[in-house]
Amino acid sequence: ALDQGRLHHAYLLSGTRAVGKTTIARILAKSLNCEQGISSHPCGVCDTCREIDQGNFVDLLEIDAASRTKVEDTRELLDNVQYRPARGRFKVYLIDEVHMLSRHSFNALLKTLEEPPPYVKFLLATTDPQKLPITILSRCLQFHLKSLDQTQIARQLEWVLDQEGQPFEPRALLALAKAADGSMRDALSLTDQALAHGNGSVRLESVLTMLGTLDHHHLHQLLEAVLRQDAPATMAKITEIATLGPDFDQLHAELEALLHRVAMAQLLPASVQ
Repeated sequence: ALDQGRLHHAYLLSGTRAVGKTTIARILAKSLNCEQGISSHPCGVCDTCREIDQGNFVDLLEIDAASRTKVEDTRELLDNVQYRPARGRFKVYLIDEVHMLSRHSFNALLKTLEEPPPYVKFLLATTDPQKLPITILSRCLQFHLKSLDQTQIARQLEWVLDQEGQPFEPRALLALAKAADGSMRDALSLTDQALAHGNGSVRLESVLTMLGTLDHHHLHQLLEAVLRQDAPATMAKITEIATLGPDFDQLHAELEALLHRVAMAQLLPASVQ
């Protein structure tokens, strides 16, 4: 659509936390204002693209709606809509966590969305689109961003660590990806912690210790003892696990997941790889 010049005046990016909503909004702002022209692939090297990356482009106004919920804040912001962009092709309003706006703030925003100037674009980001009034939703081009799966996160972490020249174990990256629960930002933060915890390397043993999780062979041995109805072996294994200091809530969740896979294998063998 960008390459064909089919531009909408308002875009809504929704999805769980840390899946890239704000990052994509900034890339879209670069696409609209790149000095090489409107394109789905902004150059990234012109003054405009660099200033957007640095967060100091005068015609990109980023607003955290969670801290500016009052209608007075919204009206003050929208008062400047009437003025043309100072440098860019478009004046872009990036409103993060837009669902946090008050009802009166939404009403003030709606008036501008109904008849926006041709040089203004709105980029709205939210983790909870259900809280937005239907009148706002109907005036936006909506995109829902799915959470990243563990393989995608692990692959990105591998690329980052290769670029940084840091040693790692692939299984350790999978453990970090699982703990991130679909969030790339959380995965990067956990990787930083793992590097500090592992003295500059990302190793499975240190990652599991950091996360308070266990290698699966401990869970398998515990379940095997339970299935044999071997009470002494079960208690011995529980004591051994306790000495490792795991996060027992996480341990319980992993046991549930393992039992779920066992049940699926029994009922639908083809569904379990």
